[in-house]
Amino acid sequence: MKLTIDTERKQVTIEQNGATRTLELYSREAFEQISHQWLKVGWNQKYPYTFSWMGRPIIQLPEDMIRVQEVVYRVKPDVIIETGVAHGGSLIFYASLFKAMGKGRVIGVDIEIRPHNRKAIESHELFPFITLIEGSSIDRNVVAKVTSLVKPGETVLVILDSCHTRQHVLDELEVYHNLVTVGSYIIATDGSMKDLYDVPRGNPEWIHDNPTVAALEFSKKHTEFVIEQPVWPFNESQLTENITHWPGAWLRRLD
Repeated sequence: MKLTIDTERKQVTIEQNGATRTLELYSREAFEQISHQWLKVGWNQKYPYTFSWMGRPIIQLPEDMIRVQEVVYRVKPDVIIETGVAHGGSLIFYASLFKAMGKGRVIGVDIEIRPHNRKAIESHELFPFITLIEGSSIDRNVVAKVTSLVKPGETVLVILDSCHTRQHVLDELEVYHNLVTVGSYIIATDGSMKDLYDVPRGNPEWIHDNPTVAALEFSKKHTEFVIEQPVWPFNESQLTENITHWPGAWLRRLD
């Protein structure tokens, strides 16, 4: 695809598969096309690696964090289970939401929690809201330990942000989906890999080996879940789609 932005004519021209379309520069569709390319260039430039939350690197697109905050506030889970800890910024983010809401705790699982990251997380003022578990997120002993920390009747939301291969995400979806309560979500993050396969830092295999593919495959097998972007609680624009690194990520439990 060839995308041409002409600021003098206030037009965006898209050339693809032998066809050409011209859009008004300030239109909704032009915004979506430009945003898609912005996401790709920004990821290659490590733009998501420039943010932190209360002192800890978070390595997420700010819009994704705002959107998940909207859902956390609406669902009001008692527990968020997140696979993938890294520097701990997202754990601190969810812990800060729980402190503000007056309820909730976070369980973070990672195959390796590096000593300096563990020290920083454990010394953070929000650590009382956090439990760290080291080990593979799909190891049966790890899954059993996570499960044991969830009390009967608690509302649970799960966020998958560890290894992003199709098979690993499928395995995580299988072992954690039963913990998700009706009306809540299991979120398979970073499916934008399917769009990043051709950038310099990308991998051609990502076009078919990514979390979005895993979520779609899972939803076809588990009809009690539906892939559904949460409705924006506030919107005075004509826009309807997230600018996100989590496309097709939101699996809501219906029953």
